[in-house]
Amino acid sequence: MASALNIGDRAPLIALADQSGTERRSDQLEGKALVLFFYPKDDTPGCTMEACAFRDSYADLQAMGAEVWGVSGDDAASHQRFAQRHNLPYPLLVDKGNQLRKAFGVPSVLGLLPGRVTYVIDANGVIRHVFNNLLDGPAHRREAIEALKALQQR
Repeated sequence: MASALNIGDRAPLIALADQSGTERRSDQLEGKALVLFFYPKDDTPGCTMEACAFRDSYADLQAMGAEVWGVSGDDAASHQRFAQRHNLPYPLLVDKGNQLRKAFGVPSVLGLLPGRVTYVIDANGVIRHVFNNLLDGPAHRREAIEALKALQQR
């Protein structure tokens, strides 16, 4: 696995299909910031709380000039069920083989569980905030909002 990416690093190109089969590319965000959250697994309690927190603030995040993309190693069918069940308005990217997770250097917990890390990437593709917390899913939304506010003040 690559070493973990940090604030100030350029994010790697993201080019993955979402739950509907639509390819999402970070080089096509047209000047928007990106909140990219890696989560362990669809429909687990902590991941559901995190995903729903981003859902509940999605309009606010968009008003701040950001897109939101969730990422896990689950397949498209699992992502589609998860998104429908919880009315998630943003794409969930299918990271088959955890290639994107590895490119960002997202750590595993105890070498077993995929980690929960959120990146706020500015419109130029530079990582401006990294938040790593496996246990407090909703905190990822709060951290993302604060990071976007700081970006707006630059």
